[in-house]
Amino acid sequence: VISGSADDPIEWQPFLLNKAARKDVEKRFKDPKDELRLVIVCDMWLTGFDVPPLHTMYLDKPLHGHSLMQAISRVNRVYKDKQGGLVVDYLGVGEALREAVATYTRSGGEGDVVHDQGEALGVLLEKYEIVSNLFHGFDWSGYIHGGFAEMQSTVADGVEHILALEDGKKRLLHQVSALSKAFSLAVPHEKALAIRDDVAFFQEVRAQFVKIGITDDENSYDSYDQAIRQIVERAIVPEGVIDIFEAAGIDKPDISILSPAFLQGVQAMPHKNLAVELLRKLLEDEIKTRARKSVVLSQSFTEMLEETIQKYQNRTIDAATVIMEMMAIAEQIKESDQRGEDLGLNSDEYAFYTALAENQSAIEVLGDDQLAVIARKVLEVVQNNTTIDWTEKKSVRANLRRMVKRVLRHYGYPPDQQARAVELVIQQAELSALEMTEG
Repeated sequence: VISGSADDPIEWQPFLLNKAARKDVEKRFKDPKDELRLVIVCDMWLTGFDVPPLHTMYLDKPLHGHSLMQAISRVNRVYKDKQGGLVVDYLGVGEALREAVATYTRSGGEGDVVHDQGEALGVLLEKYEIVSNLFHGFDWSGYIHGGFAEMQSTVADGVEHILALEDGKKRLLHQVSALSKAFSLAVPHEKALAIRDDVAFFQEVRAQFVKIGITDDENSYDSYDQAIRQIVERAIVPEGVIDIFEAAGIDKPDISILSPAFLQGVQAMPHKNLAVELLRKLLEDEIKTRARKSVVLSQSFTEMLEETIQKYQNRTIDAATVIMEMMAIAEQIKESDQRGEDLGLNSDEYAFYTALAENQSAIEVLGDDQLAVIARKVLEVVQNNTTIDWTEKKSVRANLRRMVKRVLRHYGYPPDQQARAVELVIQQAELSALEMTEG
């Protein structure tokens, strides 16, 4: 993102964006769900530019004073479980930063720009003891001294160990987060560096929970891919990134989680608690995908999964049993997909079929074939009577409701079930309209 003119060299021209295009890049970069992850700027986005999820800045040009403070402030905003901002300095701006901070504090700037390293070290050692106690009896030396395969295995074993503890994952997520913050403030104290490798292991175990959708923020399911863990040197290995699926012995690439081979692989995993968490995450993803298509199916499968997980969390069933129950849910999802194909319905038509067939008496009275005919007709009515803003217009919604009722009466849908069916159809219409506008 640079400013320029028509006089700039020809090789620069592809990168000279107009104002609207630059605004579009800025909007995308501020959206944590957008795939845009890295932007290179030159004297841009320093004033009034705020992106709380931004966590890393690479500096490769000299900066001083106010400009330097503005630059590093781009990565210091608090955001969910982001643990701090990281400035990767290629030029050595440390002295310039000390001068800038001194100027900042003399001028009455707000905020504590320095910290007591001794105090931070005390907190670090306290949190280190707490987390170490969570791993009491567990040997993680394989992560520190072993090769990549042994590191993977140790992390998988570590996840399994924590899952076997009462409230283990919740305690680990919270305490390692606090440990990481204290570590970032305590380095480069020699006592902090002495436990660096242990901290890296704790962070790697926590990172695996985050990757499979478990965080200490109950509302952060959609943000687990954005979670930031404090970087320490040992956590970055030249062989590659630790993949919990591979470490647990599952071949994940290019295999549907609903395939018999994949489910059998999960069932055979030696780490049963980890298998539960992985299967839960994968089923949630499958259900989330269907939630964009079918109101009834997503609600039904969500309730089934939540009930199963609740029993597991309450320790009324063991890990092996919950795996069997979740595999049964996966089988029902697969059967549901096949059901639409057997009825000759595409995914949109089948979504309305499930809304109409939610009451068993409707199937008994009309039969599957007739419900399939009604589903096609209802979809046609919805497609012909919805616009981008139709959900905001009461008159349009009321008219659609009347037309749906008319279709149901025409085809003999059971009168005592019509009210519920209409409500589900309207909900499905809203979801379908959203899918059509986004698509």
